[in-house]
Amino acid sequence: MTQAVLTLGSNLGDRLGHLQAAVRALDDALLVASEVYETPPWGDSDQPAYLNAVLLVHDPAAGPRDWLDRARTIEDAAGRVRDPERRFGPRSLDVDVIAVWDDDGRPVLSEDPELTLPHPRAHQRAFVLRPWADIQPYAELPGHGRLAELLAAEPAATDVLDLRPRGDLPLKSTS
Repeated sequence: MTQAVLTLGSNLGDRLGHLQAAVRALDDALLVASEVYETPPWGDSDQPAYLNAVLLVHDPAAGPRDWLDRARTIEDAAGRVRDPERRFGPRSLDVDVIAVWDDDGRPVLSEDPELTLPHPRAHQRAFVLRPWADIQPYAELPGHGRLAELLAAEPAATDVLDLRPRGDLPLKSTS
């Protein structure tokens, strides 16, 4: 039923290994993965740098809530611990559902506090927009516009300068 854009981020432990495990867990639905970027932390600067990537996934049987459930299962498998005192704090793995489309290509909109679609801050985050633009250069974030325009606007325009492509880090594990 749906196609979705998911982001992966890790800044604790085996950062690349956590991202690779997430890709393996989504392999049955994976259409394309961006390259890995090393990025400064967002929202809480007192932590290590992140590795980030974006995935485009599709599952004819999945609804938006299914993507959220899969994201949480993958985070749990990576040992994700949520610290209520540090909303944007460090994490072994973060998997966010950014946007979802139905089979007719219409964006799924949701104001549910557990799954707001599209993601309410994605339009501000270069670490989401830049890797996504790599795999879908003409994509639009529903309700916000084309990725290229969002990357040219603040705060993403300044933040994108701090993103470092890591072509030396393969997202897909060779094992």
